[in-house]
Amino acid sequence: MITNTIAKGKKIAVLSIDGGGVRGIIPGTILAFLESQLQDLDGPKARIADYFDIVSGTSTGGLIATMLTAPDKDRRPIFAAKDINKFYFKHCPEIFPQDSCKNFPRSVTSPLRKWVRPMYDGKYMRTLTNRILGEITIKDTLTNLIIPTFDVKRLQPVIFSTNDGKIHALKNARLADMCIGTSAAPTYLPAHCFVTKDPITGDTCCFDLIDGGVAANDPTLVAISRILLEVLKHNAEFDDIKPIDSRQMLVLSLGTGAAKEPTNYYTARKTSEWGMLRWAFYRGRMPMLDVFLDASSDMVDFHVSAFFQSSYLILQNLITSPRRICKILKK
Repeated sequence: MITNTIAKGKKIAVLSIDGGGVRGIIPGTILAFLESQLQDLDGPKARIADYFDIVSGTSTGGLIATMLTAPDKDRRPIFAAKDINKFYFKHCPEIFPQDSCKNFPRSVTSPLRKWVRPMYDGKYMRTLTNRILGEITIKDTLTNLIIPTFDVKRLQPVIFSTNDGKIHALKNARLADMCIGTSAAPTYLPAHCFVTKDPITGDTCCFDLIDGGVAANDPTLVAISRILLEVLKHNAEFDDIKPIDSRQMLVLSLGTGAAKEPTNYYTARKTSEWGMLRWAFYRGRMPMLDVFLDASSDMVDFHVSAFFQSSYLILQNLITSPRRICKILKK
């Protein structure tokens, strides 16, 4: 099995998981089967984190990535891949409660609420995440974890990573805070604010975060850029990697699917006379958010396809063949 340091002469294995809310059950299903195949090869204790040198995730993908890499007291993953979907099925109804007769006040005020406040208060999400992850910080993860977020105060992306957490105390955030921040989708869940502190100097840094999907709904390019950055910084873990040699990387990018909708849901004819209100909300959808998230993911696909050229299509197709992934990870 691959350890959490880059093995000399081996490919760098990267796992990237997109955002997508409850649709996280799609990569959850794929990862559960992949891990079961790896266990057939290496025994029941094998875990996804043992085989990937970098795991990146945005929004719900960030939550899954954290579940796979956060350590328990024995320095093994808190969750096995097979537990991800169990987690979603158990807790999503509480994270995203639906209106019903049992909650009459909410069902009456809900149509108005979404115009003035987030659709969900996020209290259950915050309580659950803090209970499971506690005070574990990103520098403690079992393999290199990368979580994109967006800081609304600075109006710029903030990328948390295990390597940064080890070097810079102010970037060594709690996993719970990062998960809440990267999943705080605008209009759905409230933004999340927290402060990190350097125990030596006493310096502090405040983060005001929303869903990382507004910057990198598909975090594949973020992960690859981190590898290249570490190479340029002469990180000893990446000594054998050439800066632009895609042949030394294995990238498994997992999406969260897409709803079956007509491709002409939005047209120039429909949108040509829209103002701010229509772009913000139209027939139960949020066009501007749809545009940002889809454009972000498509641009990543464009750049990564160019970087990997023909091999990227093969890597994408590996999603449907976990047994083949196992063989490559074992090389």
